[in-house]
Amino acid sequence: MEFRKSLKFELLWLFLLNAFVFTVQQSNITTLNWVLNETSFTRLCSTKTMLTMNGMFPGPALHARKGDRLRVNVQNQGTYNVTIHWHGVKQPRNPWSDGPEYVTQCPIKPGANFTYDIILSSEEGTMWWHAHSDWSRATVHGPLIVRPKLGSTYPFPQPAAEFPIVLASWYKGDVMEIIETALENGGEPNKSDAFTINGQPGDLYNCSTNSTYRMLVEYGKTYLLRVINSIMNEEMFFMVANHNLTVVGVDAAYVKHITTDYIMISPGQTMDVLITANQTPSHYYMAARAYEGTYYDNTTTTAIVQYTGNYTPPATPSFPNLPDYNDSAAVTTFVGKIRALANAMYPVNVPKNIDNHLYITIAVNSLPCTGNATCVGPDGAKLAASLNNVSFVNPDVDVLQAYYRQIGGVYTTDFPFLPPYFYNFTAETEDMPDNVLTPTTGTKVIELKYNSSVEIVFQGTNVLSGAENHPMHLHGYSFYFVGSGFGIFDNTTDPSTYNLVDPPEINTVGVPKNGWAAIRFVADNPGVWFMHCHLERHSSWGMDTVIIVKNGTTAETSMLEPPTALNPC
Repeated sequence: MEFRKSLKFELLWLFLLNAFVFTVQQSNITTLNWVLNETSFTRLCSTKTMLTMNGMFPGPALHARKGDRLRVNVQNQGTYNVTIHWHGVKQPRNPWSDGPEYVTQCPIKPGANFTYDIILSSEEGTMWWHAHSDWSRATVHGPLIVRPKLGSTYPFPQPAAEFPIVLASWYKGDVMEIIETALENGGEPNKSDAFTINGQPGDLYNCSTNSTYRMLVEYGKTYLLRVINSIMNEEMFFMVANHNLTVVGVDAAYVKHITTDYIMISPGQTMDVLITANQTPSHYYMAARAYEGTYYDNTTTTAIVQYTGNYTPPATPSFPNLPDYNDSAAVTTFVGKIRALANAMYPVNVPKNIDNHLYITIAVNSLPCTGNATCVGPDGAKLAASLNNVSFVNPDVDVLQAYYRQIGGVYTTDFPFLPPYFYNFTAETEDMPDNVLTPTTGTKVIELKYNSSVEIVFQGTNVLSGAENHPMHLHGYSFYFVGSGFGIFDNTTDPSTYNLVDPPEINTVGVPKNGWAAIRFVADNPGVWFMHCHLERHSSWGMDTVIIVKNGTTAETSMLEPPTALNPC
């Protein structure tokens, strides 16, 4: 009898202890409530209403520490379907909260809500969040800043202060109407009318001088700039007049220090940059402009680095000598300097033996104009884009639910690991075979076994004279950027040039114009993960695919269960 009473007491005690631990665990999860709504903004002498998060442009900054877990409940009070992606967050085993519409979730419809469960792991540094539905990310985005765990420090001296520097596109028109019109008529979408720094275009645009963003600094102190390129379609050169920049992190991973007078940052990328206020106290322009693509906004956005103290301000701040629009050597030189720390605290674990080799061509193509429509793309067709000559099509049910619930007919697993056609990828268009001009279409995905090693070589092409730098982004992972070059990748000789010692661990890689880039990673995050070009018009045309990483053999190596409330399609 005493034994039974003791057993009951122990079981009750264990139950209460588990309940307490569960409650403590839940209470340590920060929960935020965000609201998508239409907000009025005036820029470039005109006023428009646009979708924002919490009425802000850029949106609210999300702050956390390494290894934290957060929940963000998003209420959609706007007029468009929306999803939110936490760019750079690996979301271990949790694709349910990754965000790309019709890939890992159906969109949050107007009047509905969805709670994102953001699981941080090894990320430390600057990331960002953004809408991942049509072109809504142009106005719905913001910083996601992950600091070291309590008791830890940066691998560089503590800065006096930190400033998020968010580069963005500004359109006078409605961005959703702009892309819808372009997809209907088959042509290029309108270029942006301006770039912005922290929501402001700067002194070089009409009606903008009074609102130019100003960063106040004190002579002799060092500051951390958290630079985010949320721009829709342009890679950017960025400088501060008369000041050196020291790059200490890329894509929420620390790198060997790079002292430079400029950076080149692609859409999707983030960089942690130190700047020391060591010049004569005055006003200095911070400026950014595009590295040329085939179709780009050639304007320049500015902000002002303003020293505190007593002095006579200049009539015009000093202006930086930005690289020319077409300075590919400046791009190659800067990118080539990026190296991981690769030390005991921040080790590098590049897979040496590869299970899965993928060679993926990147192309801008065209598709026949459908029905009785009149298209304005090449030869009366409509512009498209592809990976390995497959132009991705969003399904009606998201791929993740179809995979998890084994719903047939939503996607196929026959994405080719090699290009279906081999040709002179970087030749002039007139010298290319006709069968590469028009891609196949479909929701074709890549399937990988859990914990298998992967190498992907992205090969740029000049189909339709569409060669340009392509920032390729993979959800759910950081990967090692092990090599790049110009021309056609040579599988015999080029791997010998790989950096397997201290390659940077990033989530967005720039594939050089008419060149190639190689990445490696271990497929140890089970789930459904989007891979796409972060030039938004290319992604809209189909320069995307999905990687499904199968479950391992244990619960700890398998996807988490879905949340109880999923948005219907």
